[in-house]
Amino acid sequence: MQVSMPKDGEDQARMFYGQALGLTEVEKPPSLAGRGGCWFRAFEGSSVVAEIHLGVESVFMPAQKAHPGLVVASTAELEELADNIQSAGLELSWEERYTFEGYERFHCRDPFGNRVEILTALSD
Repeated sequence: MQVSMPKDGEDQARMFYGQALGLTEVEKPPSLAGRGGCWFRAFEGSSVVAEIHLGVESVFMPAQKAHPGLVVASTAELEELADNIQSAGLELSWEERYTFEGYERFHCRDPFGNRVEILTALSD
């Protein structure tokens, strides 16, 4: 998934996507590295299970509705990520925690104002 960011926002992206969400930054291919931005992956073992590319937009506007959704393994992991995000001083909402059948979730905003959803399946 591609997410937009403003020019020179790489350090803020690393703080949110790398530190708060725990994703792994990966090098962009040399042919794309000069454009700025950064890429992050989530792994399960040695398999890539999610990838988010942050690309620089010269006229940046954060996405208000479109968003990546990241699935975590448990409620404990969901709440741990929420704590990490709130500790970083970023916007987070549990308002829609139980509004998606079979899941619990929260929404947050990255440092650029883009919406991000974090969810986990409810246990039966």
